[in-house]
Amino acid sequence: MRITQNMMTRTVLTDLQGVTDRLSQTQQRLSSGKQILQPSDDPFGTSQALLLRGEIASNTQYQRNVNEASSWQDASDTALSKISDAVLRARDLLIQGANGTADPSARASIAAEINQLIDEVKSEGNTEYAGRYVFAGSKTTTQPYQLGAVDSYSGNTEVVKREIGPGVQVDLNIPGSSVIGDGSSGIIKVLRDISNDLTSNNSANLQNTDIAALDSAHDQLVSFQATVGARSNRLTTALSRLQELSDTSSKLLSQTEDADMSQTIIDYSTQQAVYQAALKSGANLIQPSLMDFLSS
Repeated sequence: MRITQNMMTRTVLTDLQGVTDRLSQTQQRLSSGKQILQPSDDPFGTSQALLLRGEIASNTQYQRNVNEASSWQDASDTALSKISDAVLRARDLLIQGANGTADPSARASIAAEINQLIDEVKSEGNTEYAGRYVFAGSKTTTQPYQLGAVDSYSGNTEVVKREIGPGVQVDLNIPGSSVIGDGSSGIIKVLRDISNDLTSNNSANLQNTDIAALDSAHDQLVSFQATVGARSNRLTTALSRLQELSDTSSKLLSQTEDADMSQTIIDYSTQQAVYQAALKSGANLIQPSLMDFLSS
């Protein structure tokens, strides 16, 4: 078969186009730092990168949830500590008031301070985090307690939850009805009973029933503090695990889609040399002939 000038020209141009395409792709890898520029470059790698990106996005959201839950625990723990201090102060006052030498005037003064402690406990029960009431159950926009003589609880017994992993949820809060109670149960009722017994000079209740009820309420409060502390420890461990998973996923993603820059630079230099050689050899092969001038 006779090799014509047109055949040689087409072959050279086709080869030059192929070298140019490869050089262009290498330039894009250098500028973007990515090995996969489009799905067709590596279909399997592209699918793996998409999965890893999804895992990283989910992991990031889980970390935000853990941080939020930890902040709720910090707010709860601070409030519970202050409530515990108020209860212990009330116990000291109760012991003073239960003393047989305390006269009605002294007991009335102690009762007034107990009422102030009740309001202090309620104030801590109205603790907020990010504009939401921590002890209101799931009714986080409703103030759970009113200061003063009204001891009712305006929240509910449900809890707010956050997902900190696939299928793993953690409670953010403890309802105030369980921790503090209201006019019919819990710390508030015990303190209100103590105030009434001081006002009515009921020494029998002050010396027996009231102190036992207050100790029991404080023990329950301590158990809630332990629950919050254990939850905080769990969240700390969960955050550490999520950060490790995030680092691993990010490393795998980099290995999947990022270009090896040192190798890419070598490839670029090699392909550039090939391109220059192809141009030079093509110029030598495609020489103008006498017939080219005559036909023109």
